[in-house]
Amino acid sequence: MSLRKVKNHLKKDIILEKLIASTDMLKLPKSGNVFNELVKAIVYQQISYKAADSIYSRFIELFDSEKYMPAELSKQKFEDLRSAGLSNQKANYVKNIALFFEEHQLINCDWERLSDEEIIDLLTRIKGVGTWTVHMILIFQLCRPDVFPDKDLAIQIVMKKLYRINSEKRQLLVDMNKIAHNWSPYRSFASLYLWSWRRDNN
Repeated sequence: MSLRKVKNHLKKDIILEKLIASTDMLKLPKSGNVFNELVKAIVYQQISYKAADSIYSRFIELFDSEKYMPAELSKQKFEDLRSAGLSNQKANYVKNIALFFEEHQLINCDWERLSDEEIIDLLTRIKGVGTWTVHMILIFQLCRPDVFPDKDLAIQIVMKKLYRINSEKRQLLVDMNKIAHNWSPYRSFASLYLWSWRRDNN
């Protein structure tokens, strides 16, 4: 994928053109470690980054390696997960992920063979895993170039401000997607620029 081509395409949007001019070229990271990162995403949800770091560090200490397997998580006692700092709900959710990966033999899944939509459909079958979480996996673990996380709060805040969108709730998503349609097939990169602007102007 040509990053120059990505940049030239996104610069057709006058707002993104300004962001691109003031930001170094952003690249999509890729680890492909879907299972561990999916669990980590659950741990980090809805709490401060500092608190999540502390909890995740204690959580990892339950295993021999940061790249633990689904079977290892499945065997963990619920009480130990709670002692690491996970809420009842999150402890159940990470257990759900482990069991799902075991039952469907996903640890060695060839994710490249699946479309974005197929991955979203598959992983959101897990109780506790929503579309936003899978969008993060698609962007930051599988390096998918055309994902638009319209339910991400930071993306919503930035687009409302920069694109002067006054709508809310469902209409907000409609308006955002109408704008983002022109960014395709590089909506993931556009999202990186919006997150970068939010971080620098928070």
